Amino acid sequence: MAKDANMSYEQARTALEEIVTQLESGNLALEETLKLWEKGEQLAALCQTILDNAQERLEELTQDDEDEEE
Repeated sequence: MAKDANMSYEQARTALEEIVTQLESGNLALEETLKLWEKGEQLAALCQTILDNAQERLEELTQDDEDEEE
Protein backbone atom coordinates (compact mmCIF):
# COMPACT_ATOMS: atom_id res chain seq x y z
CA MET A 1 0.00 0.00 0.00
CA ALA A 2 3.04 2.28 0.04
CA LYS A 3 2.32 3.71 -3.40
CA ASP A 4 -1.39 3.91 -2.56
CA ALA A 5 -0.58 6.27 0.32
CA ASN A 6 0.32 8.91 -2.28
CA MET A 7 -3.04 8.64 -4.02
CA SER A 8 -5.56 11.43 -3.79
CA TYR A 9 -9.00 10.68 -2.44
CA GLU A 10 -10.42 10.83 -5.95
CA GLN A 11 -7.81 8.41 -7.31
CA ALA A 12 -8.36 5.95 -4.46
CA ARG A 13 -12.15 6.15 -4.82
CA THR A 14 -11.94 5.58 -8.58
CA ALA A 15 -9.65 2.57 -8.09
CA LEU A 16 -12.04 1.22 -5.46
CA GLU A 17 -15.01 1.66 -7.79
CA GLU A 18 -13.14 -0.28 -10.50
CA ILE A 19 -12.46 -3.10 -8.05
CA VAL A 20 -16.11 -3.23 -7.03
CA THR A 21 -17.12 -3.45 -10.69
CA GLN A 22 -14.71 -6.33 -11.24
CA LEU A 23 -15.89 -8.15 -8.14
CA GLU A 24 -19.54 -7.69 -9.08
CA SER A 25 -18.89 -9.21 -12.51
CA GLY A 26 -18.38 -12.60 -10.89
CA ASN A 27 -15.98 -13.60 -13.66
CA LEU A 28 -12.87 -13.87 -11.51
CA ALA A 29 -11.04 -16.84 -10.11
CA LEU A 30 -11.16 -17.22 -6.34
CA GLU A 31 -7.54 -16.17 -5.83
CA GLU A 32 -7.98 -13.04 -7.95
CA THR A 33 -11.19 -12.23 -6.09
CA LEU A 34 -9.38 -12.44 -2.77
CA LYS A 35 -6.53 -10.23 -4.00
CA LEU A 36 -8.94 -7.62 -5.29
CA TRP A 37 -10.95 -7.77 -2.07
CA GLU A 38 -7.80 -7.12 -0.02
CA LYS A 39 -6.81 -4.26 -2.31
CA GLY A 40 -10.32 -2.84 -1.98
CA GLU A 41 -10.08 -3.00 1.81
CA GLN A 42 -6.81 -1.07 1.67
CA LEU A 43 -8.28 1.55 -0.64
CA ALA A 44 -11.39 1.90 1.51
CA ALA A 45 -9.21 2.43 4.57
CA LEU A 46 -7.14 5.02 2.69
CA CYS A 47 -10.29 6.86 1.62
CA GLN A 48 -11.57 6.85 5.20
CA THR A 49 -8.26 8.17 6.51
CA ILE A 50 -8.25 10.98 3.96
CA LEU A 51 -11.84 11.89 4.85
CA ASP A 52 -11.08 11.78 8.58
CA ASN A 53 -8.07 14.07 8.08
CA ALA A 54 -10.14 16.48 6.02
CA GLN A 55 -12.83 16.56 8.72
CA GLU A 56 -10.24 17.27 11.41
CA ARG A 57 -8.79 20.06 9.31
CA LEU A 58 -12.23 21.60 8.77
CA GLU A 59 -12.95 21.40 12.49
CA GLU A 60 -9.64 23.13 13.23
CA LEU A 61 -10.36 25.86 10.69
CA THR A 62 -13.86 26.34 12.03
CA GLN A 63 -12.53 26.53 15.58
CA ASP A 64 -9.87 29.05 14.49
CA ASP A 65 -12.58 31.20 12.89
CA GLU A 66 -14.69 31.02 16.05
CA ASP A 67 -11.69 31.96 18.19
CA GLU A 68 -10.97 34.99 15.99
CA GLU A 69 -14.57 36.20 16.28
CA GLU A 70 -14.43 36.26 20.08
